[in-house]
Amino acid sequence: MKVDTFRSISRFVTSASFIYACLLFMMGLVLIGTFAQIEMGAFAAQRRYFNSFWIYADVRGMYLPIFPGGLTVGCLWLVSIVTATFTRMKWCWKNLGLILSHLGIILLIVGQGLTQLLAEETNLAIEEGETRNYSESSSQFELAFTETTDPVRHREIVIPSSELVPGRIIRSAELPFTIKTVRFFANSAIGMGTPSIPLATKGAGTELNIRSVPVTTKDDERNISAAGISILADNTDLGTWVVSPALSALQEITVANRTFNFALRAKRHYFPFSLTLKDFNHDIYPGTDIPKNFSSVVHINYPAKNESRDALIYMNHPLRFEGLTFYQASFGKNDTLSVFQVVRNPAWLTPYISCIIVTVGLLIQFLRRLLFKRSKTV
Repeated sequence: MKVDTFRSISRFVTSASFIYACLLFMMGLVLIGTFAQIEMGAFAAQRRYFNSFWIYADVRGMYLPIFPGGLTVGCLWLVSIVTATFTRMKWCWKNLGLILSHLGIILLIVGQGLTQLLAEETNLAIEEGETRNYSESSSQFELAFTETTDPVRHREIVIPSSELVPGRIIRSAELPFTIKTVRFFANSAIGMGTPSIPLATKGAGTELNIRSVPVTTKDDERNISAAGISILADNTDLGTWVVSPALSALQEITVANRTFNFALRAKRHYFPFSLTLKDFNHDIYPGTDIPKNFSSVVHINYPAKNESRDALIYMNHPLRFEGLTFYQASFGKNDTLSVFQVVRNPAWLTPYISCIIVTVGLLIQFLRRLLFKRSKTV
């Protein structure tokens, strides 16, 4: 009975109808996701329609799944190809080309799934002469406390913005105080002037008006988070501060003879090496303002591996180093600032490997067919 059930399921998932259904769902996702980019932006549309297992919608007050997401459709398609490869195809030298082609397609789908789940994109903005060992997220934030008691060695304690829930008490063994979140703004508008209802009692926030604004998902706009945090030590309220990436100056507090600078900033991703921007060049077509090329010369310093060298990054020629890929993305400040898109993708090689496997498989299959026809005519 179990064998019959497995055979029935196998026939169903490898049938033409099942594969056509997967293709129709994928085409529907591409159509819906493409139009959704107009209102949501490319990143939000990709996350909702392609980097998800289900697409949810509000149905009479209930948040229900209404359509399979890209990960679900991809998994079903993968199950179909894997099942067909291992159950319906005879594994022999005669079918080597077909087997390799199927394995290459399987690897391609698996690699795409891993990319959607594991890949991270951040930004690195660096000025000429500046050295950086981290990139920053464009959508995630963190509350960072930097202890400056020792003027030589600074230590950071980082709290993800997801922990800044109003009313929650945050404790850390590395901090001589606790933090209570008074308010949190996923997106905010900040202006000068004394607020009618003060949120902050200490720091720069006492002279700021902060109001909540709708969260944006557009590609050319950024959310500016903000929070009101109270700091308590030995059951004593030391005051309430406003923290936001919009505040350029660091704020400071001293507790138990330990001094900390703190700020809400873009989430940082640190490298085991550092990059120094030595030179940036911006070429335009003669007589126009149209960019022809922009490139950066960076110096890589990696003491742990005794590596110190220069590298050139320009359009369509990224730097790949230690699992990271640095793309030349933008520039600014009168051509003294270079902006790199930094991508961490553990599965970046899978498309190349899968295409090679599929190509070899197709060549073997075509050559075998060609030789077979020639032998018959002879």
